[in-house]
Amino acid sequence: MSDLKEKLSKWQQQYEKVRERFPERKEKFTTSSEIPVEPVYTSLDNTMDEAADLGLPGQYPYTRGIQPNMYRGRLWTMRQYAGFASAEESNRRYKYLLSQGQTGLSVAFDLPTQIGLDSDHQLADGEVGKVGVAIDSLADMELLLADIPLDKVSTSMTINAPALVLMAMYMAVAEKQDVDWSKLKGTIQNDILKEYVARGTYIFPPEQSLKIITDIFAFCADNVPNWNTISISGYHIREAGADAVQEVAFTLANAICYVEHALEAGMAVDDFAPRLSFFFNAHSNFFEEVAKFRAARKLWAEVMKERFGAENQKSLLLRFHTQTAGSTLTAQQSDNNVVRVALQALSAVLGGTQSLHTNSRDEALALPSEDSVRIALRTQQIIAHETGSADVVDPLGGSYYLESLTDSICKGAQELIERIDKMGGAVEAINKGFIQQEIQDSAYKYQLSVEHKDQIVVGVNAFETEGVPPADLLEVDPEVQKNQSEKIKSLKQKRDTEQVNKALEAVAAAAKTGENLFPPVLDAVRAYATLGEICGELRQVFGEYQAKEVL
Repeated sequence: MSDLKEKLSKWQQQYEKVRERFPERKEKFTTSSEIPVEPVYTSLDNTMDEAADLGLPGQYPYTRGIQPNMYRGRLWTMRQYAGFASAEESNRRYKYLLSQGQTGLSVAFDLPTQIGLDSDHQLADGEVGKVGVAIDSLADMELLLADIPLDKVSTSMTINAPALVLMAMYMAVAEKQDVDWSKLKGTIQNDILKEYVARGTYIFPPEQSLKIITDIFAFCADNVPNWNTISISGYHIREAGADAVQEVAFTLANAICYVEHALEAGMAVDDFAPRLSFFFNAHSNFFEEVAKFRAARKLWAEVMKERFGAENQKSLLLRFHTQTAGSTLTAQQSDNNVVRVALQALSAVLGGTQSLHTNSRDEALALPSEDSVRIALRTQQIIAHETGSADVVDPLGGSYYLESLTDSICKGAQELIERIDKMGGAVEAINKGFIQQEIQDSAYKYQLSVEHKDQIVVGVNAFETEGVPPADLLEVDPEVQKNQSEKIKSLKQKRDTEQVNKALEAVAAAAKTGENLFPPVLDAVRAYATLGEICGELRQVFGEYQAKEVL
């Protein structure tokens, strides 16, 4: 150790002399989270204990991975987030992706669906089918999943406020396919807290929303045991402007809130915690991103073991999906996005993700074309089969720099979580505007760094070229809204109106009495009540959330 310190001292002198002759590119070097970056790292920088803090893959605290053999046994699930226009068109895209080697579906819903409105609602005007697929009833879900065997395909559905209704629709389709619910595998996002701070597709106030989420936990634990009933999302928090440390901290703070509410509802931690999953962003600061995934895994294992006393090993595992960073995609020189996505995807793989979506090069301009989606999927396949990255578990583990970053992110995130705990938890921190303000401040700092060229974005504030947008951008048929409205009208003429009304009354009654909402919602879905009708009943009972302005 003393020999290393002596060598490092001599190196430092040499370094200073060279720096005088060749001034450095920046006054100071930091990660995206403003963690200082030293010119070189040695074992002296690593304060983490190898046995206690790192361990080995598949062993507590799981810093190095949740499985002993990771991708040597099974590759991550390759998903491409897709959905647009009608259920029929999205179904064709899913079949195309599966034919190209995708191993799981990931469903994007349009904005009206995300906020529980039918396509014929006046507030849905101009938004139907634009950023995802329009699903108004079980009839649409049947078309969306036509000829897709639900007992063989894992499905992720990015839906939050009306997650219970969409999950019920998925299960009802499984019934029609004669697929037992125990064979269903997949995830619903079902993470409402991040909607209040990062996205805005909420419907109900926090307490009522948390009640719905715990209803889903309880019902699915008994009936859909292999389904991930929540995907606690840091992705959208990061897209809103948070840095890597904030992404970890706010995501885990939300997760702690969900666990606490489930416990308060009378559930045992080991009955639901094994089905909790997470969703993170893969941003552009490569080594920080790898370290972020490892830090999140370690922190969550400690939270579950030490705070909640979980005994089932599966309750300790932070299993996560990753999506490359949409906010980093540029409309300028859009082919550069292929490179960005490849590096971001590699960071997720080196960080030990369980599933991955790679964004397409043209997403800053339009919904992705089939060619762009294929390139994005091939990016994952090249990483998996040509780079050797999947052959070693935690290949960057032991890097002096990486371990220092992992430790810094752990400490920074833990400090933020403790601040939120002192406020009374995630809901109180949201009500006080703390999390929103932290994200806004971070986003503002980043924007200033781009404007001042402290942060170079290739093709945007440096290395610009004159160019034209790529051809063959995907356009959504403007007739989608009209067609969806006609479908709803036809559905209402064919269905049993008395059965629908009784089912909707049962939904409202359960909401008023506090019973588990899943059974009556499932019955309403089976009767072909629409998404808007079901959410409308809940709106009448629960009310709607009104966001507070953050200054």
